[in-house]
Amino acid sequence: MDFLFAALKGDSMMHVHPSEIESYLEQEAGLGKSFDVGVRKLTIAGEPLHLYFITGLVDTRFIIELIESLLTVEKKRKEPAIDILKNHFVHQSVEEINDQSKLTVALLSGLIVIAVPDGVFTIDVRSYPGRQPEEPDTEKVVRGSRDGYVENIVINTALTRRRIRDGRLRFEMMKAGSVSKLDIAVGYMEGIADPIIVEKVKKEIESIDIAGVPMADKTVEEFIVKQRYNPFPLVRYTERADIGAAHLLEGHVLLFTDTSPAVMIMPATYLQHLQHAEEYRQLPAAGTFIRMIRYIGLWMSLFLLPLWFLFAQHPEMLPEALSFIGPNEKTKIPLAVQILIADVGIEWLRIAAIHTPMPLSTAMGLVAAVMIGQIAIDTGLFVPEVILYTALAAIGTFSTPSYELGLANKMIRLFFILSIAFFGAAGFVIAFTLFFLFLVRLKPFGAPYLWPLVPFDAKSLLTILIRRQAPEQSGIPQINRVSSD
Repeated sequence: MDFLFAALKGDSMMHVHPSEIESYLEQEAGLGKSFDVGVRKLTIAGEPLHLYFITGLVDTRFIIELIESLLTVEKKRKEPAIDILKNHFVHQSVEEINDQSKLTVALLSGLIVIAVPDGVFTIDVRSYPGRQPEEPDTEKVVRGSRDGYVENIVINTALTRRRIRDGRLRFEMMKAGSVSKLDIAVGYMEGIADPIIVEKVKKEIESIDIAGVPMADKTVEEFIVKQRYNPFPLVRYTERADIGAAHLLEGHVLLFTDTSPAVMIMPATYLQHLQHAEEYRQLPAAGTFIRMIRYIGLWMSLFLLPLWFLFAQHPEMLPEALSFIGPNEKTKIPLAVQILIADVGIEWLRIAAIHTPMPLSTAMGLVAAVMIGQIAIDTGLFVPEVILYTALAAIGTFSTPSYELGLANKMIRLFFILSIAFFGAAGFVIAFTLFFLFLVRLKPFGAPYLWPLVPFDAKSLLTILIRRQAPEQSGIPQINRVSSD
């Protein structure tokens, strides 16, 4: 293929014959070997024309319309054939290819490649297979829009732009993976988003050195954030277009990854992971009530079970009014072991529910609740209080809107329980101090993770705790103005 490479070294692909392009694609794209790499050879206006496409990524009707338009071309003596053909490419997105590295990527991305003696062109008529926008299962609301992001990056950006009709909205397309060439769009509001964060995100995407990105957004996140074994999420995910649009207006940077319905929001603090669209779809009083209940659930998921275990182990620490706290029965299994088995058992049920077909999930829940839980109490292996408080802690975990934050809180809860089991009250104090200091030191994209608690910002904290009316909302949060002010 040296003759073709030599022809492609310049700034233009002029005078490359379609047969040379065919030989190049046979080697680089599997033309003639892969059944889904198609070609249609025509003679238009006395010139050979080859039309290449990927079956399944291009709608057949677009190919038919394009061929029908080309077949009407007649050779005119004074006009070059290339000018005549360009006027019959019936599509708004036509681009001339001047770089050989873009040729294969364009074809395998779903674009139509048209090769003529005087040039190579791409026509963007991609029609990726996928589902239609629907409400995400993890972010349902009683009232509100039912359209959510899907696995198509073009649809996702369109859903967002439909809600923000402003010329400052930017979607910069990039690619990741030397083999997969995954499409990634960096979304932000120019003049509102911190330009330092925007440039940092784009620089990190450009530096991704990996063959493929099979896990899409999660793989990209690990390259951008580099949080190693830190269990707490440093970016927020959403599958709702209204949430994505709201964060753009607040100055956040969004990352749209093709093949993934989840959009990444940066930066994101601990308390921002606890926000949910339902709060803003209700009246301010009801939204504040829902938010407070959610914060109580967060506290339960972290501290209820460890504190009960601590007081059960050390009843002398309880005041007289709370002397009823603790197990009323004794078993041969240590209390710490019971708690760990019950807490890990709930996690097993969660994992099993994900892997179990829907018709069997209900039966599995009944088996776990009746046959395992009840029999374990009746046979004296568990005390009822352990099941009660473990269940309450699990409910608090499930009430956390962020799935990733709920898992992190569960791991910290187990850390608290083990600290109490080995070191008693002092262990809990030390574990909590380490937990707090760890969160204080986290600064994703320069934003303090515990803001507005650390550093303390009373006005912003009040806004997070109380759902204000739309006219009273301050717009861009202070945390997103730090670098630009």
